Amino acid sequence: MARQPYRFPQARIPERGSGVFRLTVRNAMARHDSEMKEECLREDLKFYFMSPCEKYRARCQIPWKLGLQILKIVMVTTQLVRFGLSNQLVVAFKEDNTVAFKHLFLKGYSGTDEDDYSCSVYTQEDAYESIFFAINQYHQLKDITLGTLGYGENEDNRIGLKVCKRHYKKGTMFPSNETLNIDNDIELDCVHLDLQDISKDPPDWKNSSFFRLEFYRLLQVEISFRLKGIDLQTIHSRELPDCYVFQNTIIFDNKAHSGKIKIYFDSDAKIEECKDLNIFGSTQKNTQYVLVFDAFVIVICLASLILCTRSIVLALRLRKRFLNFFLEKYKRPVCDTDQWKFINGWYVLVIISDLMTIIGSILKMEIKAKNLTNYDLCSIFLGTSTLLVWVGVIRYLGYFQAYNVLILTMQASLPKVLRFCACAGMIYLGYTFCGWIVLGPYHDKFENLNTVAECLFSLVNGDDMFATFAQIQQKSILVWLFSRLYLYSFISLFIYMILSLFIALITDSYDTIKKFQQNGFPETDLQEFLKECSSKEEYQKESSAFLSCICCRRRPCRDGQQFVLKPISVMLLPTLPAPATAPHED
Repeated sequence: MARQPYRFPQARIPERGSGVFRLTVRNAMARHDSEMKEECLREDLKFYFMSPCEKYRARCQIPWKLGLQILKIVMVTTQLVRFGLSNQLVVAFKEDNTVAFKHLFLKGYSGTDEDDYSCSVYTQEDAYESIFFAINQYHQLKDITLGTLGYGENEDNRIGLKVCKRHYKKGTMFPSNETLNIDNDIELDCVHLDLQDISKDPPDWKNSSFFRLEFYRLLQVEISFRLKGIDLQTIHSRELPDCYVFQNTIIFDNKAHSGKIKIYFDSDAKIEECKDLNIFGSTQKNTQYVLVFDAFVIVICLASLILCTRSIVLALRLRKRFLNFFLEKYKRPVCDTDQWKFINGWYVLVIISDLMTIIGSILKMEIKAKNLTNYDLCSIFLGTSTLLVWVGVIRYLGYFQAYNVLILTMQASLPKVLRFCACAGMIYLGYTFCGWIVLGPYHDKFENLNTVAECLFSLVNGDDMFATFAQIQQKSILVWLFSRLYLYSFISLFIYMILSLFIALITDSYDTIKKFQQNGFPETDLQEFLKECSSKEEYQKESSAFLSCICCRRRPCRDGQQFVLKPISVMLLPTLPAPATAPHED
């Protein structure tokens, strides 16, 4: 049985040269372009919010940023560990020298500081002996020290000690008669003692009028001197040794005039470039390897910085496309939540960590080359950058639902927690000021605002409670009773109420996130747009008679076929040729 040819439904087709035909064609072209533009935007949005693995499966795009982040974590952590070990040697050398200086120059030093001062004296004889002891120890330094120490020049380019005393200008005092006559203008007298002056026998400097102290007018005696040393322990780690300059200061504080002179010792160590180093072995080669490694870290961070910056720029362009399209099609702007989704905070975090790593690596290279000596600034940059690098790993764990709970809970609870902390902070500050002004004279932990804030924070966490109650001095019954009321009310309020509410806020956010994971998150405009069916597929499935008659043209054939189909791509050419056959049939 012969196959019957297919016939279109009867429909009225506009004449080809008519205005209706041209308008219909233009409308079809505009609709087609709009749908293609929408579909292209939807595909770009879907691709942008994919995980690195999904992007690789979709377009075989290699996740360069993921690979760089993994490599950067390994290299930055290795760099930090090496620098941390080196920095520990520096800090240990400074602290050990400070302890050694206290034993060398402070008479009767027990090895433990009494409070914020090292030791104290209570008689005039002990005061004179402590001053002369420090001066004599400085003179005999090379014979008694165990370290690699030598004399250094002071500000005047002179080797020796500088002794200064501060005292009231003049005055008389008779405590038995409760009589005081004093001029509160402060005078400063200084004398410089060279090594030659100290080494004289008998020591004439002890009998000078400068060392005749009037203790009722005396405020302070300060002895300052410089020493130089070389840290040789870095050689064991195959690094170049550091040369140090120690600015030492001994202060005899008599400002209180309470019969107790507090002795303070301060040592400020600075690292300087050694003028002449002749070291045989592999130390210099090891330093070159470290510099090459640091340079490679900088290159890796630069590549990561460029890729993340490029991603942010592309995201902003995509955001602009989506905002314009949404405003054009739906006649309303996109909500702020959807707009912020295009700003990837993890990329900003990575960029900050890369910048800090680059700066820290440059400082580390300068320190290794002995051009800089600021270990503290370098450690801050490297430590903070490593912290941000490891925090950035959470971004890739967030693609898995089981690991994404922490990030979502923090995002949901952060606004409420900040508002809650602002209110609780007012109460905390009130207790801080109250404790400082009332309990400060009677309790060591309430002497200043900083220690009061630290003590109260420890109490909130349940630390050191009994010691805080027990250390209050019972010299004033009224203050003792107030301290009990103060501490009990603070602990009850913050632990049983404020801290419980703080935990409840986070728990509530966690429960909300768990419900959303089970029942689905609320959909925004962006998510609804991405879930729409492909308009291109719908357009291809539609086959109305009127559109088919416009997009296709019947033409008689010589082989017995009644017509052939001509696609819309041919029909929508810029110039349409005139028909060479008979007119269309109705």
